Amino acid sequence: MSSNTFFLAPLPPFRLDLTVWTLRRRPDNAVDRWDGQTYRRLLPLPGGPVDVAVTQVGPSEASKLRVTVEGQPLRSPVKVAVSSALHRLLGLTLDLGPFYRFAAREPLLGELAQRFQGMKPPRFANVFEGVINAIACQQFTLTVGIRLLNGLATACGAAMGEGDATVHAFPRPEDLATMSPSLLRELKFSQQKGRAMIELARSVSEGSLNLDELESLPDDAALARLQHLRGVGRWTAEYVLLRGLGRIHVFPGDDVGARNSLQKWLGLREPLDYDGVARTLIRWQRFGGLIYFHLLLDRLADAGCLQAEPLPWSESALDAGTDTKATTAGANSTRSLEAERAMPKDGGMSHDSFEASGSSLSSGTGKSPKPSKRRLIFW
Repeated sequence: MSSNTFFLAPLPPFRLDLTVWTLRRRPDNAVDRWDGQTYRRLLPLPGGPVDVAVTQVGPSEASKLRVTVEGQPLRSPVKVAVSSALHRLLGLTLDLGPFYRFAAREPLLGELAQRFQGMKPPRFANVFEGVINAIACQQFTLTVGIRLLNGLATACGAAMGEGDATVHAFPRPEDLATMSPSLLRELKFSQQKGRAMIELARSVSEGSLNLDELESLPDDAALARLQHLRGVGRWTAEYVLLRGLGRIHVFPGDDVGARNSLQKWLGLREPLDYDGVARTLIRWQRFGGLIYFHLLLDRLADAGCLQAEPLPWSESALDAGTDTKATTAGANSTRSLEAERAMPKDGGMSHDSFEASGSSLSSGTGKSPKPSKRRLIFW
C-alpha cells in the first residue's frame, strides 16, 4: 500500500456510485468529481489543499474504500481531517437498517429502496457550504446553479494542478469574504445574492457567526436562526437542514420537482402542495429525506446518469443496526435511525426532483413554516 493511501470501512450495505450521485446531483459538478469509479474532491486543510481520491473495493456487503491523498504527506492530522470529511460527505457510518426493515414490509417503497440499496445520505462538507449552495441556486435550475458554483470555486477556491488539469475546492468563508461584489456580478450572481454570500462569509470568518451551533438545535429553532441571515428564506433554511445538518426525516415538501416525482411514484391523479406532501407521507415521515434522495436517484437513472436494478434484500440491510446506539457523530461513530427517533420530535439529528422549484420542510411536527417570498429551483 502506498504511503499516501489508507482504507475506510463504511457500514454495509454501501455503494459509492449511488452515494456520490446523490451528493453531486449533476454530471457537471466540478467540486465533487466522479469518473464512474473514483470520487475526487479537493479539500482545503490548514497546511494546504489535498486532492482526495476514493475508490470502492469489494461488494456493497463487505466493501472498503481506498483513499488516496495527494498534496501533503499523510501524517496523522491530515488523515484525521480527510477521514472526518469523508464520513460526513459520504454518510459512511449512518445505519439505514431501520429504514430497510420498514421498506421491506412496504411493496412500493421496498421496490424503490431495493433498487438503490447501498446509497448513504450525503451531507455538504460543512453548513456554510450548504447555505452558499442554496443561495446560489435560488431562482435557477439546478444545472445552472451547479455551474455558478463551479465558477465560484474557480474564482476563489483553493487550487491544485496546472492548466486544464487544475482542480478547485469549494470556497472557505475566508476565501469568499475577500471577494468583491463586482467580481460576483461577473460570475453571474445577482447583486442581492452576492451581498448575502459575502456578508455570510465575513460573519463566519470573523467569528461573529457560528453555524456549527445549528447542529444541536431542534428544527424550528434552526430554521428561525437561519432565516435571520440575509438572503435566507424558508426554502434555503430547510435545504440546509436536509443537506447541511443531515436531518434525513426531512422531505422538502415545497420542492416542485420532488413533489412531481412523489406524485408520479405514487400514481396520484392530483398535484401535491406542501401540506399534501405531509399528508401523503404521514406513515413514512421519519424516512422522508431518504425517500426524497431515492426519488432523486430514480430521476438520475431515468436520465442515464447511473444504472441500478432491484436486488434481493441483503443480509446486512435487514440486520444492520438492530442493537446500535447513537454516539457522537464523527469519523468513528455509527448513527442509528432508531436512536434518532428517540430524540425530540421537533428536532434531533437525521441530511433533489431533476429540475425542481422550491423546497420546504416536512419534519413530522405538524407545523408549516412561514412561506418564503422567493421561488427557488433545486433538487
